[in-house]
Amino acid sequence: MSNTATQYEAVINVCKNLFIKKTRDYGTAWRILRPSSITDQIFIKAQRIRTLEEKKISKVGDDITGEYIGIVNYCLIAMMQLESTPEMPVELSVDHVSDLFERYAKETYNLMMDKNHDYGEAWRDMRISSLTDLILMKLLRVKQIEDNQGQTLASEGVKANYQDMLNYAVFALIKLDVK
Repeated sequence: MSNTATQYEAVINVCKNLFIKKTRDYGTAWRILRPSSITDQIFIKAQRIRTLEEKKISKVGDDITGEYIGIVNYCLIAMMQLESTPEMPVELSVDHVSDLFERYAKETYNLMMDKNHDYGEAWRDMRISSLTDLILMKLLRVKQIEDNQGQTLASEGVKANYQDMLNYAVFALIKLDVK
């Protein structure tokens, strides 16, 4: 699993570098988004990936790699927003955002390592299209939980679903050989 750890870290670094560059360009305008809007942003990206996988042609020219990176970053934004307080300002410093990114990425990495141990790296034998479908399924679950005002009877919460989506997107990026 040491290879997985190294590959995972490399992908997260690519995602973080883009995230921090965009934070420098745009600030933290994403802080205005409600969790349901972030879920919809992730849905748009996952749906575009699925469409490109099925149609095999992009009229815009962007490939799926950027969309998976966007899913990783929006999942981290979602986790940041879920645990933010009303007193937290809309505009956060780049250093603070970097620290938050690291915190939630590390939590999600630890979850992945635990699950990866238990599942025996099954993701390595999966198709990328299956990872896309799993992300879309998790999104539908999150939408249902959001529609139920966060109430669940026997299910994991929204954050756990964001963590799973993030990990599926990282697995896809590893399979796409993003470094």
